[in-house]
Amino acid sequence: MRLQGKRAVVTGGSQGIGLAIAAAFVGEGAEVCLIGRDAQKLHDARKQLGSDAVETVSADLATPAGSDKVSDEIAGSDRPVDILVNNAGVAFLVPFDTVTQEQFDQSFSLNVSAMFFLTQRLLPAFAPSGASVINISSYFAGKMIPKRPSSLYSLSKGAVNSLTKSLAFELGPRGIRVNAIAPGTVDTPMRRKSVDNRPEAAKAELQAYVERSYPLGRIGRPDDLAGIAVYLASDEAAWTTGGIFAVDGGYTAG
Repeated sequence: MRLQGKRAVVTGGSQGIGLAIAAAFVGEGAEVCLIGRDAQKLHDARKQLGSDAVETVSADLATPAGSDKVSDEIAGSDRPVDILVNNAGVAFLVPFDTVTQEQFDQSFSLNVSAMFFLTQRLLPAFAPSGASVINISSYFAGKMIPKRPSSLYSLSKGAVNSLTKSLAFELGPRGIRVNAIAPGTVDTPMRRKSVDNRPEAAKAELQAYVERSYPLGRIGRPDDLAGIAVYLASDEAAWTTGGIFAVDGGYTAG
C-alpha cells in the first residue's frame, strides 16, 4: 500500500472529488480526516468509506473561525499530517456584469483564502520528514467554454495555480511539496445542480459540445482524479513539486 502509515486531511471531503480521493487514500492504507460544512454528509461519507481510519471535522472553511477549528483539532492530535488536499470550493458561473460582491467574496473566501490559511495553520502539524499539499484547481484557470461565463471562477482558480507554484518554492526547503490537479468538467453534485436546471435543448447542446471537444468523448468521474492524487501524495512523487496537472480527458490538449 502506497500510503500506509500516512495521515491525510481532505477538505470538501463529504462528496464528489474529495470523497473519491479520500476513498483512494483509505484503500492505499492512509488515515483520513474529512473536512466539510455538513455534519450529516460527513457522517454518511464516513459510513460509506467503512473504515475506522476515517475521522471527520465539521467546519465552514470560508470563515476564519472554520480554519481555526480545523487546525486546532488536527494539531491537537499526536499524529503529524503527511498529506493535505485543499479541495473545498464553490463555482459561480454567472455573467461578469451580474457578479455580486457577495458572490465575489464567497468565491475568494472558500477557493483561495481557505486554502491559503488552512495550509499556513497546519504547517506546525506537518510531518518533520516532509508533506504533500495537493490543491484542486480547474481547467477554467486557463481555458473557457463558449456561452459559459466563468470570469469569477476562472479568476479564483488562477489564484490557486499561482499559490501552488509560489508555495512550492517557499515551502520546498522544509520538505513540503505543493502541486495542483486541474480537472476538466467532472460529474459532481455541484455540476449536476447547475446542469439539471437547464432546458432540455441546452442540455443536449452541452452534451454535443462535450462529445466533440473532449478527445475521450466524456466528462470526468470523481474517481478519475483519485489515481493522480494518490501518486502526488505518495513517496513516488518525492521529486515532484510546483506542478499543475491537467486531468481533463484531453480537453486542454488542443
